[in-house]
Amino acid sequence: MKGTVHYEKRGNIALLTVDNPPVNPLSGGVRQGMTDGVNKALADDEVQAIVMTGAGRAFIAGADISEFGKEPQGPSLFDCLDTMDNSSKPIVAAINGTAFGGGLEVALCCHYRVIAEKAPVGLPEVKLGLLPGAGGTQRLPRLIGAEKALQFIVSGDPIPGPQAVELGIADELAKGDVVDDAIAFAQKIVDAGGQTRRIRDESAKLEEARKNPAIFDEARKNAARRMRGRFAPEKIIQCVEAAVNLDDFDAGMKFEREAFGECLNHPQRAALIYNFFSEREVAKIPDVPKDTPTQKIESAGVIGCGTMGGGISMCFLNVGIPVTVLETDQEALDRGIGVIKRNYDIQVQRGRMSEDDVAQRMALLTGTTDHADLGQADVVIEAIYENLDVKIETFKKIDAVAKQGAILASNTSGLDIDKIAAATGRPEAVIGLHFFSPANVMRLLEVVRGEKTGKGIIATSMKLGKTLKKIAVLSGNAPGFIGNRMLAQYTRQAGEMILQGATPYQVDSVIQKFGMPMGPFQMNDLVGLDLGWRARKLAGMKPEDVPITARVADKLCEMDRYGQKTNRGFYIYPEGSRAGQADPEVIDIVEATSKELGIKRRDISDEEVLNRCLYALVNEGCRILDDGIALRPCDIDIVYINGYGFPQITGGPMFWADQQGLDKVLDGVKRFQAEYGAPWEPAPLLEKLVKDGKNFASLQG
Repeated sequence: MKGTVHYEKRGNIALLTVDNPPVNPLSGGVRQGMTDGVNKALADDEVQAIVMTGAGRAFIAGADISEFGKEPQGPSLFDCLDTMDNSSKPIVAAINGTAFGGGLEVALCCHYRVIAEKAPVGLPEVKLGLLPGAGGTQRLPRLIGAEKALQFIVSGDPIPGPQAVELGIADELAKGDVVDDAIAFAQKIVDAGGQTRRIRDESAKLEEARKNPAIFDEARKNAARRMRGRFAPEKIIQCVEAAVNLDDFDAGMKFEREAFGECLNHPQRAALIYNFFSEREVAKIPDVPKDTPTQKIESAGVIGCGTMGGGISMCFLNVGIPVTVLETDQEALDRGIGVIKRNYDIQVQRGRMSEDDVAQRMALLTGTTDHADLGQADVVIEAIYENLDVKIETFKKIDAVAKQGAILASNTSGLDIDKIAAATGRPEAVIGLHFFSPANVMRLLEVVRGEKTGKGIIATSMKLGKTLKKIAVLSGNAPGFIGNRMLAQYTRQAGEMILQGATPYQVDSVIQKFGMPMGPFQMNDLVGLDLGWRARKLAGMKPEDVPITARVADKLCEMDRYGQKTNRGFYIYPEGSRAGQADPEVIDIVEATSKELGIKRRDISDEEVLNRCLYALVNEGCRILDDGIALRPCDIDIVYINGYGFPQITGGPMFWADQQGLDKVLDGVKRFQAEYGAPWEPAPLLEKLVKDGKNFASLQG
């Protein structure tokens, strides 16, 4: 069995040390070792108390997810915790490091807890579609009260040691070595009579919730707002309600186990655990070994201090990396730096940062209008508007001043990295780093390799993504890369459907009900309809040459309806509001455009709206895999979840397609091909997988 627990005696205290590298998950060997260790201490008359801790950087980081679905070995966690719970000798948890999920539940089953200052604790099960299944929903409300327990468990977010003591989860904050302090704490308990304190026997904190049942209504409102469509949060709330209302620990545990089983068998759990492993899988690049040498990134240069450049600069400042930001003139520079400062000030107002935090970040920021000032940066990122010719000229200037060894990166969202690299004398140093807006908030970073990009540059860029607290996904160099190439097919279908009989509001409603934060027309309004319109005008495109799917948007722009920025686009936005209202005038424009194009309108069902949008994503995703632009289906899923708002609870478009059945998806694609022609030609990979009876999961390796 995997994992072990070391047993030693320190005077009259038994010390149990969980040893299951690297993070001490609750594998079978650990459960067996904990049970045996407690029983051994109980049988030894010299031992008067027990201290439990973890080896290395973790206390116990949770369940061993690799054991899910397999025949368990050793005692169950419930049996192990029962042994601890019923110990006649006090057990003190010395929380030396990460105590997540089952690890925190083990600590809660100890009679007392001493915690290191930097040790994070949390119950993150909700993020995997689960709930704490070993007493977390029953013990924590008894310890800290139902209201605080709900906030803690439903968010799934970790907190550090000092906050855990403040909240009441831990009894004492270690001042020195946490094990030594826990042994001293245990000795005090022994000297005072050796009393055990079982959380299961406490009820005073539950009385507060019984007098204020409205806390559960509030918890449901918060969960609906923050975790829309998720199954587990409601089950967590029900479990905490059971802890409060049943007033019987064993009955509450039975309720928790049944609710855990419901979550375990729910499709959302499979999708969210797939996401968990996929986020780790996307870091693996077959031809860039893990031991590929990387460079240190200790300074950054950013060209452009607009929306993207400012957000990218904040990404570096937030992790303590100095930034030199360049603008065309002092006025633009001052304006951009001012926006960065205001963004930080808003965080202070919301209590998420202190004034000192802002001062520290702003002290790392230097503004300039001279390219030469970027000469010492370890990475230089171009973040100007999407025009290939302008970017090529910019890279010629970067190449002239950047030091040897510097990474030269473009934030382009879809332009040719190889053409940009060819403008320099060091194409091996050029790479795409596509941040998503707002860059300081969005988790995704598309790392785009060119034909000549060096492997060390790729490895460094992927590592940089992690440093910046992003999820970095590698893409090949092709128009639109992974995300925007797929998005083009999705938005094309949305544009065609409103001409064929749907309305923008129907399309957006269907997509939102599916779980996206916004539909394609809401997204267009947010980004600005004028961006595409102005680009077409600059290109000298005649009205009759404009793609039919852009005709309505261009008409709206001719009416100065650019989207949220003008309070009018596909929607009307009352002054100061981001919540759009449907506009009958837009429907008139859509219907008139259909007539002009000779398109006969018809009723389009919600099912067709959803399938055309999603099947288009999946079919194009297959082409991206065929072309080698994405390494694996999970890379596409992680891009779409973290960059485009695809609902996590579906696993991403490719995982979702597997769940639907690829034969069903292919049938739909062929049906749409018969009706709408070439754009719906099935991708060869999709046809091959269906023919071979395989799915995308079979390609994960």
